[in-house]
Amino acid sequence: MIKLADIINKLKPVKIIGDTNTTVNKVIRFDELNTSNDNIAWINEKNKEKLYKVKAGIFICPSTIEEQKLSPNCTYLFFQNPRKAFRELLEHFFVQKKPDAFISPSANIGNNVTIGMNVYIGHNTIIEDNVQIGDATIIYHNNTILSNTIIKENVQIGSNNTIGGIGFGYEKDEDGTYKMIPHIGNVIIEENCEIGNNTCIDRAVLGSTILKKNCKVDNLVHIAHGVVIGENSLIIAHAMIGGSTVIGKNVWVAPNSSIINAIHISDNATIGLGAVVVKNVNENEIVVGNPAKPLPKK
Repeated sequence: MIKLADIINKLKPVKIIGDTNTTVNKVIRFDELNTSNDNIAWINEKNKEKLYKVKAGIFICPSTIEEQKLSPNCTYLFFQNPRKAFRELLEHFFVQKKPDAFISPSANIGNNVTIGMNVYIGHNTIIEDNVQIGDATIIYHNNTILSNTIIKENVQIGSNNTIGGIGFGYEKDEDGTYKMIPHIGNVIIEENCEIGNNTCIDRAVLGSTILKKNCKVDNLVHIAHGVVIGENSLIIAHAMIGGSTVIGKNVWVAPNSSIINAIHISDNATIGLGAVVVKNVNENEIVVGNPAKPLPKK
């Protein structure tokens, strides 16, 4: 049980209505039929009308709520950004702490591998020769990190990923057979990046495939050879980024989207759900469809 007063002290809501001397047992999804006053949930601006029907619970809610419609039996914590407050609630009070420094006995570590302080390497993970791993990095189970990959500080990598593999680059000989172009580059993953599960990030033919600081890559993503992804960009599940594509800062690449090779996506752009991008995307532009086209500006 967690004292609600401790949550309030940490999250600092802009206003409070209700009993602040209660305790919190668990976090639940918002439920209009909730009957327990020790459950806490959050609700956003879009669904705030549902809040007026609830008769029990503790709620993180938008500051635009109409107070006269609220139940006297509930407790309400008001925030300018309730989603952010909800994230902080989970982060500080409910999330499992990061694992302690550990290298599994079943991990296979190659030659000339540099491993920083407080690193976690999970079971059955393969780290090939000449890999660099920065401080406080977490690499979970069954990963393959191929040679010359550079992983900087405070990176988190889920399970079942292949990082630094050879990309899909072929050239046809005179007799019509395809021959692999050697890939002699590497992958660089900069500070505070996070990679989910079952994702492939290919090494460059020359130079580096780069994920810059604070990139977040979801499950089941393919990032091809020579791609550069700018700081603070998000690449969501089932996205495919073609080789030599350059993605700017603060870009959102939605699920199931595909970006053809050698495209440039400028800063703050949004690639819509399932979009097929075959042309460069301008700064702040939103593109959707197949082939992807810009949404008209309002």
